[in-house]
Amino acid sequence: MSEFEPTIIAFVCNWCTYTAADLAGTARMIQSPRVRLVRMMCTGMVDPKYVIKALLSGADAVLISGCHPGDCHYINGNYKARRRVKLLSEILTTFGFDPRRLKLTWVGASEGNEFAETVNHLVEEIKELGPSETTAIEAL
Repeated sequence: MSEFEPTIIAFVCNWCTYTAADLAGTARMIQSPRVRLVRMMCTGMVDPKYVIKALLSGADAVLISGCHPGDCHYINGNYKARRRVKLLSEILTTFGFDPRRLKLTWVGASEGNEFAETVNHLVEEIKELGPSETTAIEAL
């Protein structure tokens, strides 16, 4: 039997985390290929429906990552994201998901090594949790 390899959807800020991911890639930093990036203009634009849909569609975890608080190109988008993630992690159990399957991080544009470490650490955490059991409604 093969080892479980999680699928992680990452909603990343165009200005900081996406740039850090690009830096990590061009610098050939070792990072897990199990993370699929979804480029957003700002983490404040990540609607909770996107997160729930990703989990219901089979993602084992969702990462939301953007500019450090106070450095948002849209003034307060990352504060908005932080509030949404806090509320969303409280209701994930309603959908049958462990709240540890949702992670919010801040990664600046010049922190390619931080991005690689973040995704590698998240993949290891999710491997320990095991595959997501989508016991909730199969299609939204």
